[in-house]
Amino acid sequence: MGQKINPLGFRLGTTQHHHSFWFAQPKNYSTGLEEDAKIRNCIKNYVQKNRKISSGFEGIARIEIKKKIDLIQVIVYIGFPNLLMENQTRGLEELQMNVQKEFSSVNRKLSIAITRVEKPYGQPNILAEYIALQLKNRVSFRKAMKKAIELTEQTNTKGIKVQIAGRIDGKEIARVEWIREGRVPLQTIHAKIDHCSYPIRTIYGVLGIKIWIFMDGEE
Repeated sequence: MGQKINPLGFRLGTTQHHHSFWFAQPKNYSTGLEEDAKIRNCIKNYVQKNRKISSGFEGIARIEIKKKIDLIQVIVYIGFPNLLMENQTRGLEELQMNVQKEFSSVNRKLSIAITRVEKPYGQPNILAEYIALQLKNRVSFRKAMKKAIELTEQTNTKGIKVQIAGRIDGKEIARVEWIREGRVPLQTIHAKIDHCSYPIRTIYGVLGIKIWIFMDGEE
């Protein structure tokens, strides 16, 4: 079996669930997808403008969206909320107002909640942002990958695989480098695998970071 399928979509209904919960008529489905993309982009842009930590690090694990007839509920899972907002209550209100402006023509209320992730370095999105920040600061890719694995080992994970593709270290020929620690059974549907694909722009071009994390759970 080939390895071209997304690990998250491969496990929907078993160990993974959708990050968007809503129903729509077929003719309105594309509009709903555009709304989800706008909401996620607004939140990420706000976090980038108001962060207190180094450039390029958002600390967002995932964003879940639940839509009802007159209400849009958004749950933002953040690893370091205190570093992103000085006053979380005021920041949350300002964030909600900024997102609401994008949907001023829609007669639906917007509710945004922030949930803290207890073990942020067990989340592939946060880990990928950490590696991207290291690569932007000209840190060796091998050192960045090894450090990311060390951070993940502090969480309840059974295995991790990190892959970087592109013109690594500015080499003329693009290549793929990866490192794995522990077990990552990608073909086992009941294995609780979390995955992310994160692009990063460098002076040498675009690099692609992929991370697979085998979480502590049933196989």
